[in-house]
Amino acid sequence: MNLKSLFHWSYIFPILSVVYYSLGITDNSPLLAILGGALLISSVLGAVHHAEVVAHKVGEPFGTIILAIAITVLEVGLIVSLMVAGGKETDKLARDTVFAAVMLILNGILGACLLLGGIKFKEQFFARTSGNMALISLVAIVVMTLILPNYTTTELSATFSKAQLIFFSIASLIIYSTFLMVQTVRHRNYFLPENDDEQHAEPPTNFESTMSLIFLIICLGVVVFLAKALSPQIENMVHSFGAPQALVGVIIAAVVLLPEGMAALKAARRNQFQTSLNLALGSAIASIGLTIPCVAVVSIIYEMPLLLGLDIKSMVLLALSLYTVMLSLNRGKTNILYGVVLLVNLFAYIFTVIVP
Repeated sequence: MNLKSLFHWSYIFPILSVVYYSLGITDNSPLLAILGGALLISSVLGAVHHAEVVAHKVGEPFGTIILAIAITVLEVGLIVSLMVAGGKETDKLARDTVFAAVMLILNGILGACLLLGGIKFKEQFFARTSGNMALISLVAIVVMTLILPNYTTTELSATFSKAQLIFFSIASLIIYSTFLMVQTVRHRNYFLPENDDEQHAEPPTNFESTMSLIFLIICLGVVVFLAKALSPQIENMVHSFGAPQALVGVIIAAVVLLPEGMAALKAARRNQFQTSLNLALGSAIASIGLTIPCVAVVSIIYEMPLLLGLDIKSMVLLALSLYTVMLSLNRGKTNILYGVVLLVNLFAYIFTVIVP
């Protein structure tokens, strides 16, 4: 790696984004807010580029796991920081953020990949077993953490008692850890792409891959913190249209998930749907399986209320999304219809957020 390559846009723009965020000028004017948005998008593109370099070095499915866990850790950090700063008023923040992330991943990222792949290749193939294992893990964690709190009797308001919160947090970690072990060790072959157009490309050097890993973390951090910094402008825009506050969380979740979404779409465009599936379902499991235990610890330490149970409307939409994904992935091959249905589910979710 020579000195010239260090002036690549994927290194320059994240550094400019860090400088912009450090100066704290996001609230000064609309023009500066637009500049912040442009830098945010450039950081998203940079994250995708560096994730591809790291994935090429370590191979699949480790590359997709690195991106999914990195984004989830930063998402958890954002939620925890807002919870500690906001106190009791943020009792629904973790639930709403996790639910939005799961809905956007299942319907948005996965639906867009199915649609793009269906348009370009008519059918794409993947290991059906990998999708089944991921969905089994996801459904178990989702039901235990977002639906069961509505039906336990120790507490009366869609919350777990302290003992229940500890138990189901441990259960989520066990399920996610086992899935990760199966994905990377015991049944790794289920998650490997069958066709790889770039398998003969020269792998990056150790220095290049290390730099990309460092800048991947920087880019993801910039995406999260710039999204947080720009949230007042997002709130003002939402309020100017008369939309409810819940839409702000959906927009911020969408921004945070952009790197994963773009990486999954690029894989689908290359006829590597298995990689897209690994990214989508893996990040959904990581998002809920790691976030809930972390916010549970914060809730217990700071004695903060934590509402986890979804309302009836959200449970119906979640069940619809999970069932549609299960049917879409039960044959080991895709087509355009599955993508269209999932994207319609996504628009129905967003519409009911705006018009509840």
